[in-house]
Amino acid sequence: MKNKNAIIIGAGPAGLTAAYELQNRTSIHPIIYEMSGEIGGISKTVNYKGNRMDLGPHRFFSKSDRVLDFWFSILPLEGTLGDNGKAISRESTDKIMLCLNRLTRILFLGRFFDYPISMSLNTLKNLGFTKLLKIFASYVSIRLSPIKEEKSLEDFFINRFGKELHSIFFKDYTEKVWGISCSEIPASWGAQRVKGLSISKTIIHALKSITARGHLRSQKDTETSLIHSFYYPKLGSGQIYEEIASRIRERGGEISLNNRVVGINSDGNRIKSVDVRNESTGSVTNVEGDFFISTMPVSELIEGFRGPVPEDVKAAARGLPFRDFLNVGLLLRKIKLTAPVPGSRETGFIRDNWIYIQEHGVKIVRLDIFNNFGDYMLEDRSLVWIGAEYILNETEELWKKSDEEMARFAIDELVRISIIDKEDVLDYHVVRMLKAYPAYFNTYGSFDIVRSFTDSFENLFLIGRNGMHKYNNMDHSILTAMLAAENIANGTAAKDNIWNVNTESDYHEEK
Repeated sequence: MKNKNAIIIGAGPAGLTAAYELQNRTSIHPIIYEMSGEIGGISKTVNYKGNRMDLGPHRFFSKSDRVLDFWFSILPLEGTLGDNGKAISRESTDKIMLCLNRLTRILFLGRFFDYPISMSLNTLKNLGFTKLLKIFASYVSIRLSPIKEEKSLEDFFINRFGKELHSIFFKDYTEKVWGISCSEIPASWGAQRVKGLSISKTIIHALKSITARGHLRSQKDTETSLIHSFYYPKLGSGQIYEEIASRIRERGGEISLNNRVVGINSDGNRIKSVDVRNESTGSVTNVEGDFFISTMPVSELIEGFRGPVPEDVKAAARGLPFRDFLNVGLLLRKIKLTAPVPGSRETGFIRDNWIYIQEHGVKIVRLDIFNNFGDYMLEDRSLVWIGAEYILNETEELWKKSDEEMARFAIDELVRISIIDKEDVLDYHVVRMLKAYPAYFNTYGSFDIVRSFTDSFENLFLIGRNGMHKYNNMDHSILTAMLAAENIANGTAAKDNIWNVNTESDYHEEK
């Protein structure tokens, strides 16, 4: 009897995990179609002249042991025992997961603030007495009389931090990232991404961290935004997905790059086949399948349906919003930012992994310091390799700039806020990613009718960030893929367990 196959759309973390898990659990043959020429999606690593550049970069952290065990089965954690009984080290192999210190801060008014905002001495000093009084009065006021019905993201932030702190640290930055006012974004965005974080929790965490010690893996009850260390592949986040892809192929699975799924053909309550266009030749091939797993944007999936689709489903899917991502990699002789050297009066290289830029008058959202993601992200470790992140829409004039123009724009902004000197720039590389961030406004309020439509096809499973139009973390996307493969292996068309990832009570970051 002929083995069944699974058509998987997208070779990002979710799509690759689904294929790998199907191979582990079943005899089903996975066939992955990826529209681009690269593995890893938004979690890929770009190698530019030996300088590795992530689109993020992405932290490897999870409260799910299942996800952690999966990652470590692909790239073992540094210090664990290898097959020869010796501890695995970064010097002995490239196929290794490192545990790195995390430092993330906010640059605002020319000063560094903790990220997320904490009631530290540094914060108090930077804000000054007058601002602190306003923040305290605002916070007490909202605690005494909270907004009863949180209708917007603005309401969400004000309820947790007060109007003053919201105005200083959240309002402008959020609008820069999402392109619209906080008052126009539903409160569900905050519930999805920030969850239990509040002033009271930052104070409690600060007290605990004075004495808390231990391995990262024991920090399951810590707010995700507050964790001070994380796992990271030696050669960038994309390394782990390139390794997974290699294993899928070794076991007979297919991964076809530069092949875009442009049509979805249904028969009753089942998907029958997909139309795949080769991006190099333009030729279109019809491919039949038994199971279909999609990580492509829901709007594109619905648009590709050849059969009847209700008009309200089409309208809701068509209006689902995304933000696009652009990262300008800059190779520098040096960076102007420094940090105190512990136990010394001297200063040294800045230790931040990420710096959120909340200075007024610049478009840059965040700065990545790739030097601080291990010692293997640069060809020449005496230089500095950074990424200037921009979150835009592809219709914006800034997105339409050439790579050279965009690099000049980023350099000018970084010079303006005293992070670099122009004469220290040696090289640049620009990376763009469309539909990187699904957003929760426009027609998102009608998403349930889209989900109801796709769920009605018993052999179609939507997973991952774009597949579910859910601003998931990387581990959440991987878990959705695992559950989809599990459902297929168990012969169930159920989808609720997949949709419940990052919403069920025992997975909440506030647990």
